[in-house]
Amino acid sequence: MSEDGDALPTSKKLFINHVDTYQGLNLGKYLAGCLVGASLDDVEEEEEEAEETQEQVLTGPKPGCYQVVGTLKDPEAKKPDFVKEIFQFETREQLFEQLVECDVIVYDITDNAAQIDEAAWAVSEIHADLEHIDKQKIFILVSSVMTWARSKPLDPDDPEIPFTEDDYRRRKPHPNFKEHLSCEKTVIKVGKTNKSKLITYVIASGIPYGAGENIFHYLYKSAWHNAKELFCFGNGQNVLPTIHIRDLGGVIQNIADMKPKARYIVATDDSQTTLEEIVKGVSTSLGTGAMLNITKEDALLQREINQDHFDMLLSNLRMDSVFVKENMKIRWVSEAGIVENLPKIVKEYRESRKLLPMRVCVLGPPAVGKTAICAELAKQYKLHHIKVKDVIDEAMSKLEKSAARADKGDEEDDDGKAQDDAETLEAIRETMESNNGRIDDTYVIKFFRDKLKSMPCQNQGFLLDGFPKTNEQAKELFAPDEDAEEEDDDEKMSYDKTIMPEAIILLEAPDDFLRNRIMNLAETMVSGTHNDEEGLNRRLNAYRDLNQEDDSVINYFDELEIFPDKIDVSKDTSKNNYDTVEKIKKIIGEPRNYGPTDEEREEMRKAAEEARLKREAEEKAERERAEYEEATQRWARQQEWAKNLEQVKKEEYELLEAQSIPLRNYLMKHVMPTLTKGLIECCQVRPEDSVDFLAEYLFQNNPQID
Repeated sequence: MSEDGDALPTSKKLFINHVDTYQGLNLGKYLAGCLVGASLDDVEEEEEEAEETQEQVLTGPKPGCYQVVGTLKDPEAKKPDFVKEIFQFETREQLFEQLVECDVIVYDITDNAAQIDEAAWAVSEIHADLEHIDKQKIFILVSSVMTWARSKPLDPDDPEIPFTEDDYRRRKPHPNFKEHLSCEKTVIKVGKTNKSKLITYVIASGIPYGAGENIFHYLYKSAWHNAKELFCFGNGQNVLPTIHIRDLGGVIQNIADMKPKARYIVATDDSQTTLEEIVKGVSTSLGTGAMLNITKEDALLQREINQDHFDMLLSNLRMDSVFVKENMKIRWVSEAGIVENLPKIVKEYRESRKLLPMRVCVLGPPAVGKTAICAELAKQYKLHHIKVKDVIDEAMSKLEKSAARADKGDEEDDDGKAQDDAETLEAIRETMESNNGRIDDTYVIKFFRDKLKSMPCQNQGFLLDGFPKTNEQAKELFAPDEDAEEEDDDEKMSYDKTIMPEAIILLEAPDDFLRNRIMNLAETMVSGTHNDEEGLNRRLNAYRDLNQEDDSVINYFDELEIFPDKIDVSKDTSKNNYDTVEKIKKIIGEPRNYGPTDEEREEMRKAAEEARLKREAEEKAERERAEYEEATQRWARQQEWAKNLEQVKKEEYELLEAQSIPLRNYLMKHVMPTLTKGLIECCQVRPEDSVDFLAEYLFQNNPQID
């Protein structure tokens, strides 16, 4: 930059499509940390500036750097921190209005065929509107080397001669990448009209790798999950042109900074690596080291491989990015290729996917519940449950199998390992004979170190169940590996950080509580174990003796400032130590793995569906029962009400009857005789108005009137 180093360059707005996908995300993250014009300086200066900006890029856009804007493939996706703005649009006209405000427009069409049409439209619209554009625009199309897949060799007698940018007019695409080629031609064509306002570039990118991986992800994922062997499609002898995703970002940065005359640029690393070498390398660095060649037809059945990725993995191209090497200043991450840089790339993969191993050690007295709690945690976190007996049995079994090969003379391909194992096995048996059947701690420690350093434990992590038991065992088990390279000479570790637990859980409980717990177990669970009264007391005494205040295994971790979390199990009244497990989960944090597999998700879906159906059936039965009970109670109430009503009517009638007797008697004695005579008289006289006659009669003959 400037000589005084104080002035920052003017930021430029850089558009990248689909910043939520593998390529858009990683390219955007890289470019958001690049100072504008930094690639024009010396590489050493650029690296110093880049280190400062890349460390800060995740907190948001920085002054002097490219201001990354873009679109999302998933409208519901969260905006990445390094992105200044996400373009929201309903029509292409709205998108165009935002695109013309950008200085650099990058369209990646390698991983989403739907973006091919949009990229061709965008560059064509910008070209058609040049008269209204005042500031020069740079349009960069990131395409694929698959547009070269069917190109004829430059020399039929020497097919290993690589293609370069100079041969781009001779390129022939793979049948599934013809639209990519058409888009490339459109971009090159419109960039020739008015270079003062629109410069266009096409990058023929090799197969990208690095960060969280994309096309090669199926390999890394299978290896991380400890697959028995990784699949190699076909014979694996096809050469794959590749480039690290950050190196591809470096190419885009150089184009945006220097505006080279070359309009078509090949972007690959220096490797001429075959598919077999890549598969073998990933398997060795992350998995078992085994590889299996499968047919192309079987390869198509792999669920995690789509058609475009399948075509790329079976391509056979030798490419040489001459222009990049001779004219660009790239801070190469992986110039030598994927195989040569696998340790670093595997580390990137683990960190990007947050697949760092989780290492936990659970200690405590016998019968405190270590094994049951570890088993539950291992199930929930998908960690390897490391138990003393299992480790010893597994190691002895391997030694016996290897020693058997030595006895048969079948050890040609193992560099004498079978013979060494036979000698080790013999030495172990001798120590067991002189040590009452117990294996010496030296061998036990070696078994444990081999187990903890195994690829499964290094991938997912582990739960150490009750080991180490003593301070000395801990020192030997976690001692730094003398053969390992020191990452920082100024800070030599006093322990092997690749196997040192990051969390120490100490389960505690009084001896009486532990004895009562064992006493309450069923006889079948105690019989034949060390958990009878005598065995438990012996083990408890041994545990207390080994864990004196000044010389316990806990002191070892305290000295390293890895302080244990203590949990009193005697206070846990929940079923199956649920509360204790939940406390440990809070201590060690969230799982660091891929989460449930497809099969596990299907099982979870089925279990959830079964639970839902069961719940609905129970709710329906409960509802029907409640309705039946309510109907029964309503009928009973109606019957009772009808009965009560009948009783009331009866009582009212009886009451009226009882109350009417005095009146009836009175009428019969004082009224009825006179009334009867009046009626007879009326019948005899037959007056015109019988009622008036009868009334007058009753008035005159009323016995109460004197």
